[in-house]
Amino acid sequence: MRLNIVSYFKQNTQGMRGLMDAIERRIIALIDENREVILAFAEDIRLHPESGYREFRTAGKLADFFRRMGLPTVEGLAVTGVRAVLGREFDSAGEPDSAREFDSIGEPDSASEFDSTGEPDSAARQTPGKKPDAPVGIAILGELDGVRCDSHPDADPKTGIAHACGHHAQLGALVGAALALCDPLVSAALDGKVTFLGVPAEEGVDGEWKQHLKNEGKIVLLSGGKAELVRLGAFDGIDAVLAHHVHFAETDADILLGNGSTNGYVAKTIKVHGKAAHAGSKPHEGVNALNAASLGLTALAYHRETFRDEDSVRIHGMITQGGTAVNVVPSEVVVEVMVRAKNLDAIHDAGCKTDRSFRYAALALGAEAEVTDLPGYLPVIGSLPDSVQIKAAALLGDGVDSRAVDLARHNPLSTDIGDLTHLLPVLHVTSGGFSGNLHGADFHIADPETTILVPAKIHALTAYRLLKDGAAEALRIREQFIPVLTKEDYLAQMGLLTSET
Repeated sequence: MRLNIVSYFKQNTQGMRGLMDAIERRIIALIDENREVILAFAEDIRLHPESGYREFRTAGKLADFFRRMGLPTVEGLAVTGVRAVLGREFDSAGEPDSAREFDSIGEPDSASEFDSTGEPDSAARQTPGKKPDAPVGIAILGELDGVRCDSHPDADPKTGIAHACGHHAQLGALVGAALALCDPLVSAALDGKVTFLGVPAEEGVDGEWKQHLKNEGKIVLLSGGKAELVRLGAFDGIDAVLAHHVHFAETDADILLGNGSTNGYVAKTIKVHGKAAHAGSKPHEGVNALNAASLGLTALAYHRETFRDEDSVRIHGMITQGGTAVNVVPSEVVVEVMVRAKNLDAIHDAGCKTDRSFRYAALALGAEAEVTDLPGYLPVIGSLPDSVQIKAAALLGDGVDSRAVDLARHNPLSTDIGDLTHLLPVLHVTSGGFSGNLHGADFHIADPETTILVPAKIHALTAYRLLKDGAAEALRIREQFIPVLTKEDYLAQMGLLTSET
């Protein structure tokens, strides 16, 4: 499906601009007025890239920003994650906790905001609506980490990490939306809470560092940052997630709304154990682990024709350890592999074939292959944008070319937003305005208006539309959404994404 959102709503609602209310005009004006602040924040992050679970400076900058806006802020979630909350918190009975009511600067609401009974003063609200019967909350995400790209001109010279995937743009959109939503007139119109989340470790993190953190008790799941935040309860009580990325689907649109489907994956570390011997004088006394690994890669190649086209299977890997010396028969070789596919059954099938290829190739040469699975990301479940997000984007007018994702197209890359699509409604936006290739040395944001500021406006306008009028739209989404996995099922899945022969 290919849908020009602005044209669609011009035809069906006689132009969304004419339906924009005072709060929506204020949201757009606030982001425009704070343009330089927002872009300077994103630029500072771009120039100081950090890898997953090491984003300490980035997290600190984000937390400081939230605190300057007076938001209650917590750091150190899943090592470097940041959480700030605007709006009502609720006690265990689902009633507003008066000790935790915050206005836009994080202080208890003044008498001008609440009447003598402690209820919100309807005069302070732009559109009073029926209060929700249960707590309502949404989350807006921004990812903290960069990606390893040594050849990028802005890569950190010590680590090789660069913001070659645009996560600094996400953080710019996140703080831009927060600036608008924290305005007193805007926040007074929200019947629910907004959680702003700085999320660590979306890009791949090497297994040794993850295992080190797990051994120290700093993480439990060896997947990504969102999995850890799910485990820690950061998404408990969240009715919808707003997320952003630069385009990872080919398009000439400024903005794509909705969830384009992607592959999920499982990562594998394959250790092939042989026997060392002098490679020149006594190779017959050794067992060559490198030969066994090479035979395993060849066996795996013969499986490729067995994968169904509609499953979008991708298997790719590298030898990370190939021996110790050229005159010694290699006794241990390490191969790392990513097995990707569009659905969990296909991931499992391809994983089983990968395991068999290496185990029996090793057996044929007298070696042994030890396969360890590291849970990766779940596939993104494709979905068209929700009407509330379409209407929010349409408010920006003809100057922004916004379209819905094309569900006929599938992207074989992987992202841990896929995990959340199995658990929660995800209202996703991707933006253009950049040149070059994701994760490439030529990645560059040329038009920050499109890449950063437009998504900030869409986030803030969508959040407002979800939570105004008694949070009617958020409650509708809550009632309509049927999760594929419960939180408990998901956490079990993260431990069970292994293959069996």
